[in-house]
Amino acid sequence: MLFKQSSLDKIARKEVTLAFRRWKRPAVKAGGRVRTASGVVVIGDIAIVDMSALTEKDATAADFPALGALQEMLGSHDGTPVYRIELKGIEPDERVALRGEASLSDADWHALTARFARWDKTAPGCFPSTLRTIGAHPEVRAAELAAIAGVETLKFKQDVRKLKELGLTESLEIGYRLSPRGEAVLEKLREHRL
Repeated sequence: MLFKQSSLDKIARKEVTLAFRRWKRPAVKAGGRVRTASGVVVIGDIAIVDMSALTEKDATAADFPALGALQEMLGSHDGTPVYRIELKGIEPDERVALRGEASLSDADWHALTARFARWDKTAPGCFPSTLRTIGAHPEVRAAELAAIAGVETLKFKQDVRKLKELGLTESLEIGYRLSPRGEAVLEKLREHRL
């Protein structure tokens, strides 16, 4: 679920409390969270609504200047349901704080290597290789990094997302870079020759 930056700012200030989407099935769930550049949007209740029941108040709560603009965004009725999604606010993304934690305890290191081992069952050494590739080539497009690493672009992006969950990488406007935590892990990999 994507949000414009201007809407994210208003969600954080609780000025925008609703979103409407036309989906075959919900892309988010009640009580779930959506990571964004501004933090984690907390999702409240989700319900299918009839477009004819939408109001000006709904449009304003969803950051539209008028009901007509909301209806235009949703498009004509094609049988796909319209979902009303409550937005409860934005929480800090815990990965941001984790990225800066460059000091790895033994427990951190063992947990990371165990995670890499589980992920690498099908392609041993894949995640250390991905870290090394990003470390050596920051701000390079994913397709180029995938070619350097010798994997398909989609697989490379999926692997980077996993590393990002651990606070090891950061997405940039173009490409990625290692976080301070990622740099520390890469140094540990060198020490252990992994």
